[in-house]
Amino acid sequence: MTLHEQVAPDVGLIDADAERLGQVLGTLLDNALRHTPPAGSVSARATRDDGGVHLGIADTGDGIDARHLPHVFERFYRADTARDREHGGSGIGLAVARAIVVQHGGRISAASEGPGKGATFTVTLPATGPLDVS
Repeated sequence: MTLHEQVAPDVGLIDADAERLGQVLGTLLDNALRHTPPAGSVSARATRDDGGVHLGIADTGDGIDARHLPHVFERFYRADTARDREHGGSGIGLAVARAIVVQHGGRISAASEGPGKGATFTVTLPATGPLDVS
């Protein structure tokens, strides 16, 4: 498996609890790594625009069926009902991640083109200070 990272040079700063934000990113990375086959890839990126700082985790793994996307942040929800705690987590990691992001004044979203086509999770947080466009 390949892991890529990309941090924009002008990403700037955010006002956040580093431990809690680390928990969010750890959950997203853990899920991406767990659902991506050995020949796949996972990428982490950080960008910034007028909307804030965007932290994204994308993978080339299992993907998520469109009917499950609206529910992935619900407590105890599992898109794959064949998974249990030993094979897919407790079903609360994304709900906790969403709560932490919201407490920081941000939002989190999930996107996927469907099963077998990977998934992308994006966290958007308010940026500290103006965007430097010089």
